[in-house]
Amino acid sequence: MSSKKSFTLTDNQSGKSYELPVMDASVGPSVVDVRKFYADTDHFTYDPGFTSTGSCESKISFIDGDKGILQHRGYSIEDLAENCDFMEVAYLLLKGELPNIDEKAKFETDITMHTMVHEQLHKFYDGFRRDAHPMAIMVGVVGALSAFYHDSLDINDPHQRMVASYRLIAKMPTIAAWAYKYSVGQPFMYPRNDMRYAEDFLHMMFAVPCEDYKVNPVLAKAMDRILILHADHEQNASTSTVRLAGSSGANPFACIAAGIASLWGPAHGGANEAVLNMLTEIGTPDRVGEFVAKAKDKNDPFRLMGFGHRVYKNFDPRAKIMAKTCHEVLGELGIKDEPLLEIAMQLEKIALEDDYFIEKKLYPNVDFYSGIILKAMGIPTSMFTVLFALARTTGWIAQWNEMIEDPSQRIGRPRQLYTGEVDRDFVPLHQR
Repeated sequence: MSSKKSFTLTDNQSGKSYELPVMDASVGPSVVDVRKFYADTDHFTYDPGFTSTGSCESKISFIDGDKGILQHRGYSIEDLAENCDFMEVAYLLLKGELPNIDEKAKFETDITMHTMVHEQLHKFYDGFRRDAHPMAIMVGVVGALSAFYHDSLDINDPHQRMVASYRLIAKMPTIAAWAYKYSVGQPFMYPRNDMRYAEDFLHMMFAVPCEDYKVNPVLAKAMDRILILHADHEQNASTSTVRLAGSSGANPFACIAAGIASLWGPAHGGANEAVLNMLTEIGTPDRVGEFVAKAKDKNDPFRLMGFGHRVYKNFDPRAKIMAKTCHEVLGELGIKDEPLLEIAMQLEKIALEDDYFIEKKLYPNVDFYSGIILKAMGIPTSMFTVLFALARTTGWIAQWNEMIEDPSQRIGRPRQLYTGEVDRDFVPLHQR
């Protein structure tokens, strides 16, 4: 939103001043509009990591890290997680409003009718090694969807965009569950139209054809909450990747595959897997005190994973919900003698009571609890980031649609500060 406010920037060498207009946000920081800065000044702005740069205007998600706020379309994540299921939140992210009863029923039906994948994709999995990382399979298979669904590749057709959006949200649980089944050598389980989204995913993960499998409703509810809490998170690395890929006009399946590739990076989507690796390193509950002391030692390279957050400086609003869900799952499964989970519970207690952790605001974050929940459910650590991608697909799709519909968006073309060699004389090969 444009405003009458502005900044004045003065070049101290020439004395020339430039007026930079301000665009106001509905909530949160306003931005300085530098779109004409290069044309006016013959200079670029320099911001590695884009930590101070707004790359787009968005109406989908808002984060206030200092206050511990996460909102989707104006609704707090706490309200959504406590009162909605994942399909309601998906509808909200895509369409901007929560659905009524009829709208929700139709949306769920539409998604359900797209959960199966082309049978030829069944054979696509055979091209991977059995020990391939599930995220490698996800990148390949999701990208390959564009080779099977030619009727939803025209990004300028609103109907085709909608069909592609529904297909991606619907097929992601099937693709993810099959990646797991392939890694353990079990037959693929097809989606069931009589099951809800999270329940169907767990059924495809753990059922086998030779016997009936009933999904525990507490675990289905926990999975549904995990999906809600990871559905969108403003302009993070993978979301920005999806938008950047989409800015070139690439098809939606390719854009989401790019997002999955970005999420695969350990600095982004691997945080809950890192929590489990840390618990494994600690090994036994009696060593918790030793590793807490190491974490407090500035000269020790060991760091506790799953505590604090780069964005949330006060607390992660998702963590409180996930903590409740974590204890519900552990109580339902009656897990008491699992060493890693016992270590996690001891670390949680220390982090919530120890002055060092309280002063530095090193609270258990959403990755800490989600890692414990997924471990308790029997989901291997290699699948943790896949679950993240499954949840985040809805947010990626909403962000991609918003970008396509934004008339001010152009193909992404970041600039650089060139510091290499200049005007070198060429030397022929035989003279070097």
